[in-house]
Amino acid sequence: MRIDGRRWNEIRPGRMTPGYVDYAEGSVLIEVGRTRVLCNASVEATVPPWRVGSGAGWVTAEYALLPRSTHRRTRRETRGLGGRTQEIRRLIGRSLRAAIDLNKLGERTIILDCDVIQADGGTRTASITGAYVALALALLHLEAQGEIPPGVLLTEVAAISLGLVGGELLLDLCYEEDSAATADFNVVMTGDGRLIEVQGSAEGEPYGRQTVDAVLDLADVGIGRLLELQQQTLQSAQAHERQAGD
Repeated sequence: MRIDGRRWNEIRPGRMTPGYVDYAEGSVLIEVGRTRVLCNASVEATVPPWRVGSGAGWVTAEYALLPRSTHRRTRRETRGLGGRTQEIRRLIGRSLRAAIDLNKLGERTIILDCDVIQADGGTRTASITGAYVALALALLHLEAQGEIPPGVLLTEVAAISLGLVGGELLLDLCYEEDSAATADFNVVMTGDGRLIEVQGSAEGEPYGRQTVDAVLDLADVGIGRLLELQQQTLQSAQAHERQAGD
């Protein structure tokens, strides 16, 4: 048994609350164990200068740890972004760009803001998983307004963390496990099992290729459960919209 009573191949309890912020075109609060991330999707009728005239849109992301989301206060990044923040926001952006047809989106930008309210491991993977739902809700809003055609959303996207702790491969690490891991992994996948990104770093002893195979097999299990949660959340949000319209 792990520190929180889970088995090695169990993910933490998860919950998503859609429509958490009234003003965003798409919004969700994702809770994975004690990690909580607020994901908002904002639509702007512009694209980056290098994209103007292409007829295609863009998806980008921002990420932040709020000051008391961690055990000790994290300072706001008012004097420029740190390397970790830049890395994570780029990861979120390219992960979610794989989810949509940018040509069908038209010349508009969707900005995904992922703000960590409480961090207990896996904040980047929770951000990606939640940002997908916020993105999907924003696209449903645009489609309902007649601003985009059907079929802009191509696939689901979700992500999960794994690690080697005490020589054992564990799924969906909490903070204590992540701190003790000798190797950390983050895997981002589409709904049909294709890989968007695989990150893996050894903190001590190098790992073998067979570990990578085991990581991908276990990640597939965990992401499958997250995809179910995403689907349930979107179905709930759409049912609520229909009831509100009746």
